[in-house]
Amino acid sequence: MLYVSTRNEEEKATASQAILKGLAADGGLFVPEKIPTLDLSVEKLTSMTYQETAYEVMKLFLTDFTEEELKGCIQNAYDEKFDSKEIAPLKKAGDVCFLELFHGATIAFKDMALSILPHLMITAAKKNQIENEIVILTATSGDTGKAALAGFADVKGTKIIVFYPKDGVSPIQQKQMVTQKGDNTFVVGINGNFDQAQTGVKQMFSDKELGKAMETAGYQFSSANSINIGRLVPQIVYYVYAYAKMVQLGEIKNKEVINVVVPTGNFGNILAAFYAKNMGLPIGKLICASNENKVLYDFFTTGTYDRNREFVLTSSPSMDILISSNLERLIYRIAGNNSEKNQSLMKDLQENGSYEITAEMKEQLLDFYGNYASEEETASIIREVYREHNYIVDTHTGVAAAVYKKYQEETGDTAKTVIASTASPYKFTRSVMSAIDEKYNDKPDFALIDELAVLSGVKVPQAIEDIRTAPVLHKTICEIEEMQTTVKKFLNI
Repeated sequence: MLYVSTRNEEEKATASQAILKGLAADGGLFVPEKIPTLDLSVEKLTSMTYQETAYEVMKLFLTDFTEEELKGCIQNAYDEKFDSKEIAPLKKAGDVCFLELFHGATIAFKDMALSILPHLMITAAKKNQIENEIVILTATSGDTGKAALAGFADVKGTKIIVFYPKDGVSPIQQKQMVTQKGDNTFVVGINGNFDQAQTGVKQMFSDKELGKAMETAGYQFSSANSINIGRLVPQIVYYVYAYAKMVQLGEIKNKEVINVVVPTGNFGNILAAFYAKNMGLPIGKLICASNENKVLYDFFTTGTYDRNREFVLTSSPSMDILISSNLERLIYRIAGNNSEKNQSLMKDLQENGSYEITAEMKEQLLDFYGNYASEEETASIIREVYREHNYIVDTHTGVAAAVYKKYQEETGDTAKTVIASTASPYKFTRSVMSAIDEKYNDKPDFALIDELAVLSGVKVPQAIEDIRTAPVLHKTICEIEEMQTTVKKFLNI
């Protein structure tokens, strides 16, 4: 299986090379030349553990890894770092199943892929005789940062630098990042938003002079963002696992079509579900849930992607994104895998802040349904799910639940549905508790954590206990235009 750049079909890489590079040389994203077909029956998958399922899915994409290498990466990733043996348990609340993707070390769905990425990367470096130190350069809207830091902390042969919007993440998210231990970890708050951080990181990847300086100093960049195919492939696994689990639990019959709802900003998590569908998993609608930064909803509704709008800070900060990087992989596909057409649209986005797809391309988006939830609708559904089902969801999952409600009201579709629950409510305690009852508004953050434990009956995760008294280790703040200088300073180049 080879991977090609979405902006130049001539640039090809093996899976291990694509993982190491992160981003193609021309700024494009690596995509598999074709989506493989799932070659195991659902009957067989129902009896498999998460780790066994991961191997069966990932071996189809990462074909230059040996069985021993890939199984080793999987075993090292999905171990006691997760507080559930199932790794991604399903919880039923009413007529939907919530797929809990937050049982890893940093209590967000990013752990599902970032627990394995360091192992894939180190294996890929050995495989390709890489002697440079790998510098993971990443922008985060809140969750990727901590999950990547936790994954790469003290991993030999790597350094990790994370940029986050100083005023655009939750207090818990910020505390998780700035207290991160590890001699190879660097965390920087920027005076700007996530899109500006992400753009700054992408510019550094494609800066040839910086690349030469890095090479001379014995470094090379790679990414832990979902632009890295090594992030995307592990995310496909949990949709396959969830379907098999639903069959095993008697929620659905084998081959019965389900819908999947994903709260998304950067489009990677829902793209993984789209890839699972194209592998043959019986998924009907892919329901794309946005918050008030509804650039994806507008795209699915109109066929025009337009980031020229006000950037809104919401209670679901991991989705506060106006440039959805992974959408490029879908655009390339619906353009008939035509890199020239895709490159032209991406140029429009860069120069004008918008692009418009053709009617033929729009017809290929019928698998998707897009909608958004306001702050009020998100708070309302969190309260409703708690009161009706005694189940507490975080703000991002709340966005998904609110959008699913709109989808049902619009379509009357009664297909069984999985909602990707992307973060623990403990990560957004203030917003969640305020949604449940305004009486919690004036309490301090860590007092609210204890209240949430009482309400939910769910033990306070270790990730939260760890940061209660942890000292702040990272205090660097910079302007957007100082990002490259900051990186050079960290690396002494």
